[in-house]
Amino acid sequence: MKVVIAFIQGELCEVGQDTIIVACQGIGYEIQVPVSVAQSLPDPGSRVKIYTYTYVREDALGLFGFLTRDDLTVFKLLITVNGVGPKAALAILSSMTADELRFAILAEDAKAISKAPGIGPKTAKRMIIELKDKLDLESMIDNHGDSSTYAAGNAEAAASVRDEVIMALTALGYSNTEAVRAVRAVSGADEMDSETLLKQALKKIMVF
Repeated sequence: MKVVIAFIQGELCEVGQDTIIVACQGIGYEIQVPVSVAQSLPDPGSRVKIYTYTYVREDALGLFGFLTRDDLTVFKLLITVNGVGPKAALAILSSMTADELRFAILAEDAKAISKAPGIGPKTAKRMIIELKDKLDLESMIDNHGDSSTYAAGNAEAAASVRDEVIMALTALGYSNTEAVRAVRAVSGADEMDSETLLKQALKKIMVF
């Protein structure tokens, strides 16, 4: 019977560069985390909740932890890629956020992904090939909350593919000017679905 540790909630005892120790019911769990997580945690003695992935191998047993379910989900996707293990996936999420990784994959930007320690161009390209069909516009928008967050005042235009992508880009951190400019720069935008147009618009933004 497989035992899955979905999360650990308890007292934060120690914080290292990429590991933390959380005490729960008298047991201290050493958890490997992205550098960004270690840097954003409260002071030792505080209570924390860490979403975890249990890695089991013949010669190893380890816990990898994240502050959000979304980060954990992306981590699990990364380790499905041939040649990407938990340590490599952790290095990627230490060098870029889950959303930045999504942008890079949808825009097929292998150069951005290969900036992560230990990730070469070939691995980055393989990651794009294997994961691009597992990520879509809807999931990216959902990670930023209810559509009212970015669609206020634009309800009537939301049915338009162009407007949907513009709103998605602004929700994901780009200015309205950048989003509109990128969408307008895509040839044949009117004939594309939302996901295809988003990919092309992201490519345009990166070369502006």
